[in-house]
Amino acid sequence: MLEIRNITQRFGGITALEEISFRVAKGEITGVIGPNGAGKTTLFNIVTGLYTQTAGSVILEGIDISRLPAERLASRGLVRTFQNIELFGTMTVLENVMLGLHTRSNSGILACMGKMPWHVREETRIRSESLEWLEFCGISDLAEQTAANLPFGKGRFLEIARAMAVKPVIMLMDEPAAGLNNRETSELAELIRKIRSTGVTVVLVEHDMELVMDICDRIVVLNLGKKLAEGTPREIQENPAVIAAYLGEG
Repeated sequence: MLEIRNITQRFGGITALEEISFRVAKGEITGVIGPNGAGKTTLFNIVTGLYTQTAGSVILEGIDISRLPAERLASRGLVRTFQNIELFGTMTVLENVMLGLHTRSNSGILACMGKMPWHVREETRIRSESLEWLEFCGISDLAEQTAANLPFGKGRFLEIARAMAVKPVIMLMDEPAAGLNNRETSELAELIRKIRSTGVTVVLVEHDMELVMDICDRIVVLNLGKKLAEGTPREIQENPAVIAAYLGEG
């Protein structure tokens, strides 16, 4: 599904990532972990078109997407959520999800202004689909609330619902459990499994090791901008280099 080939990223004289390579299999949940400053979010920003890497390439379903902007990647089915929740606070919960369907909207501004019949039909379809994604994420009862008034955990689920509305083939999540309590983290784990059950491949950066070990099929470990290890959760748990990176030499 996704292949990272020798990604290197330099900011001036600082090398944030150095020749990172790994593959993400279709239908799997892959975790990317590492201490603070390991380069995890920088890697996500490259894959999702926010940064242009110094060297290397990103391959999605056999196609090089390295130089495509974020909006083109969304239309190809690659979406992401952010470490800091990015919502349109003055809009309702439902309207936020409806915006996620912009890649599949065909009505132009004149059709919208004139309320043309095809635009009205399209708007009805988008509204219906958006409600279904809110139901999928367990927050349909909040559809008419203003997004800015949501509790933090519900805002996280709204961001995921909006990303799912794009009907992605792969979703990248940047620290989805950050700021969640234990109950919300358990609900998040079930939601991620539910997303995978729809056929969407998931890649997540996360510091909550209990969550990572519970839901991930494979884990990639970064440290100081380099790939330190890769394997199953058990292999990562027992890897001496990973233990040393997190806990220091004993």
